[in-house]
Amino acid sequence: MVKYKSTTEVLKIIKNKEQIRNFGVIAHVDHGKTTMSDSLLAYSGIIAPSAAGKALAMDFDKEEQARGITIYQANVTLHFTQKETEYVINMIDTPGHVDFSGRVIRSLRAIDGAVVVCDAVEGIMTQTETVTRMALEERVKPVLFINKVDRLIKELRLTPEKMQEQLAALVSNFNQLIETYAEPEYKDKWKVSIQDASVTFGSAKDRWAINVDIMKDRGISFKDVIDAYKNEKVNELVEKAPLADAVLGMVVKHHPPPHVAQQYRIPQIWKGDLESDIGKALLACSDDGPTIMMIVNMVLDPAAGPVAIGRLFSGTIKDGQTVHIIDSKREGRVQSVNFFMGNQREQVGELGSGNIPALLGLTEARAGNTISSLKDMSMFEGVKYVSEPVVQIAIEPKHPKDLPKLVEVLKQLTIEDPNLIVKIDEESGETIVAGMGVLHLDVATHRIQDTKIEIITSEPLINYRETVKGSCEPIMSKSPNRHNKLFMKVEPLEPKIAHMLRTGEISDLKDKKVVSDLLKAEGWDTDTIKRVMRFDSRGNVLINGTKGVQFVHESTDSINSGFDEVMKEGPLCREQMRDCKFTFTHFVPHEDTAHRGLSQLGPASRRACMGALLTAGTTILEPVLAIEVRVPTDLVGNVATVISGKRGKVLDMQQKGASSIITGEIPASETFTLSEEMRGQTAGRATWNTSFKEWAEVPKSMFSTAISEIRKRKGLAPDPPGIGEFIDRE
Repeated sequence: MVKYKSTTEVLKIIKNKEQIRNFGVIAHVDHGKTTMSDSLLAYSGIIAPSAAGKALAMDFDKEEQARGITIYQANVTLHFTQKETEYVINMIDTPGHVDFSGRVIRSLRAIDGAVVVCDAVEGIMTQTETVTRMALEERVKPVLFINKVDRLIKELRLTPEKMQEQLAALVSNFNQLIETYAEPEYKDKWKVSIQDASVTFGSAKDRWAINVDIMKDRGISFKDVIDAYKNEKVNELVEKAPLADAVLGMVVKHHPPPHVAQQYRIPQIWKGDLESDIGKALLACSDDGPTIMMIVNMVLDPAAGPVAIGRLFSGTIKDGQTVHIIDSKREGRVQSVNFFMGNQREQVGELGSGNIPALLGLTEARAGNTISSLKDMSMFEGVKYVSEPVVQIAIEPKHPKDLPKLVEVLKQLTIEDPNLIVKIDEESGETIVAGMGVLHLDVATHRIQDTKIEIITSEPLINYRETVKGSCEPIMSKSPNRHNKLFMKVEPLEPKIAHMLRTGEISDLKDKKVVSDLLKAEGWDTDTIKRVMRFDSRGNVLINGTKGVQFVHESTDSINSGFDEVMKEGPLCREQMRDCKFTFTHFVPHEDTAHRGLSQLGPASRRACMGALLTAGTTILEPVLAIEVRVPTDLVGNVATVISGKRGKVLDMQQKGASSIITGEIPASETFTLSEEMRGQTAGRATWNTSFKEWAEVPKSMFSTAISEIRKRKGLAPDPPGIGEFIDRE
């Protein structure tokens, strides 16, 4: 067995980019990612071989160990030798549960290849598809590890022919995902194949794996695998075909080294000038170029403070170096440069490009930031989250004296997890924490309790959204002093443009040419593009439609402020607006600057936006979750009854071995008692997971009740305001 080498020896190897690989382990929940990662760690001498598959060493947080799931992405550097060539492999083990998919997306930015782990019996599941799509969007090359092959032998008792048929079908289904989601250039190039060993079969729990290369090299066949289980010779199989040899061999063979990957990844994730010196350094993964790194994860070390982990795309990062945090236009000083080894950091002094450093000292940095030795440069593209916070709780300390400590802990949690949103309700004074799902919030509250703060939390509440249904002619509102008139109209924004706003592809901060090209592709003309006053990250836009009117330019900030207020709190129940296209059509300003300041035009703009929305007609949207249930086939009817009884729909059923997989959709507001009802109907034999699917209009029969309940919860009057409150007559 090859043992883990000292930091000094590892640093010698990584001077040669050909000997570096950066990969992540991604999968559906419970398909065996972390168990596989353990075996890889054991092979590199980081944990005892006897503990591999049981230690879950990458799940170093006690919440992860208690729940048996991965919550935080974990970084580790492995050492691997193949045919006398040594490799340094930076591996990230990512969460499978959809509530933590934001961590997966950020991790993908740091890696060049992904090992997609898939259960041999269950095959391609919802989250397998989601994480594979995410990887392909980031131009991260996938390979496939089909895990739990022992289940085909022990549970399903398949003949060798049937087993071969099932595995071939799984590979075909995976390639269908690549055909569906990969860019044209990579559709065929990145498909996996049993023949070229980009598919590996094995059992992470039992610590063996084989692919075509291993089979040829060691004279092993599937017949030997079946024989090992039938005759209790699995230990011999592990000895002959250890999991790490097959998986890391596949990574080394099929995943590109960083300098090769960056040639096609940089154009996807960085929209600056590729012909500039910066662009050339990034494409070449040059150690001698400017230091340029994207932070993908922040970890809070109790002793050392925030640790910024990310991918170094250019240059060399060193202890004591001053860098610029481009996003926030601040400076930071790198206290020390480290590697992560599981949950241990090794100080290394400096690292060259193509690696995944862990930096101490950058207290102002956040996940998603671009850091550079240069003061001015284009930032990396923002990561595109597949979901958004849909569940929230109110939280307060049991003892008022703990409030400052709670505020500090919440601040630390949001540094580590940008998908956790903390806000103060200005009217009630409550602290509201919003997350991707109930599990996400549950983990967050346990983290707070671990700091010995006693807290009181409300029942989870669903977040809603408001949107415009129709359009209207311009309506007029006056400023409080009655000296200024604003005219505003609204209509639904094109869905694709709204999506690009929410994912950050389009924003006020982006390169104007890039934004212009994207909008032109969606049919917007040059004049309209130039007249955009505000892009809102919730998926709304404000356009200046005035012609030849005085004082518009100097009033823009005031008019935008009113628009921003309404986008944060819509007219029906003060929920966020989405998918609205406002046009500011006319302006009759007072000639005296004193009469048209922020205190006058801000409220006038707000009233005009509110009036336009109520005239055009608005509605409430609720989050709808996709649900996937695994249950014994004889209980399928019971599960369907539970889903349909909660305003849900069953969309598909498939038999996988002795179980059936039911996929459907269910409103998030109906899921709070789902566990009890599902357990009651299936005697605890069903397992399921949910993921955000879409925002859908609240049914007409529930519309008035939903508005009343939301308004009551917020301490508002039972009925929404009328149009007359916002529209002025001449």
